[in-house]
Amino acid sequence: AVGTVQSGWAIGWALAALLYGLAFSLLPEQVAWRSLFWFGVLPALLVLYVRRKVPEPAIFAETQRLRATRTVRFTEIFAPDLLRTTALASLLCTGVQGGYYAITTWLPTFLKSERHLSVLGTSGYLAVVILGSFLGYLGGAWLTDRFGRRANLIVFALLSGASLYLYTQLPLSDTLMLVLGFPLGFAASGIFSGLGAYLTELYPSRVRASGQGFAYNFGRGIGALFPTLVGYLSERGGLGMAIGVFAGGAYLVVILTVLLLPETR
Repeated sequence: AVGTVQSGWAIGWALAALLYGLAFSLLPEQVAWRSLFWFGVLPALLVLYVRRKVPEPAIFAETQRLRATRTVRFTEIFAPDLLRTTALASLLCTGVQGGYYAITTWLPTFLKSERHLSVLGTSGYLAVVILGSFLGYLGGAWLTDRFGRRANLIVFALLSGASLYLYTQLPLSDTLMLVLGFPLGFAASGIFSGLGAYLTELYPSRVRASGQGFAYNFGRGIGALFPTLVGYLSERGGLGMAIGVFAGGAYLVVILTVLLLPETR
């Protein structure tokens, strides 16, 4: 179920890439990138519909009733028996999201500036990455149930690192670049599908939402710095090298933290 929901991210990414191609083909560059922010605001209007028309699930109402009878503190996730789990889960999420942001944020620029593709050419290459991403979300969800949480995260981190190395570090032909976009998207996105289930199972029920929410958003906050750091490093060694350093390091963090965490299934 989580993998299916997350596959919507790839559909949104595809729509954004389509708008990118149209905006930069029809508008001056200085206007085009700004127009994409306005398109990005539009889905927020769905909040109005959700608030009015979508009912709360029954299990939520029941949980709220039960919580009224007992007190649960957010700080319990930092208690001695859970502190190690919280620290490692936060590092795990930093690796997963830092690697993803380092790749996907800079991918259009990499294709345009280092591979010298046109806007339409860049959109075509992104389409292959996005198709891999969509199937990665669905495939990763199935694999994490089939082979276990830890194995799935390690395999996807290794596949992400290998695809990234080939994609950004080797002088490949444009055809090979196009083909390699599929495993790159599949791995970098598919790794997320197992993350929700794993974080959920690492914590006891009473603090599950707190633990999962903190770890994931800690990783999001630190991972959000990676694109900026890639930009700074690219001024010295090139964009491909900078992406490889930060994304490769991020996936190494994923593997190391998973080895220190238990299997849950």
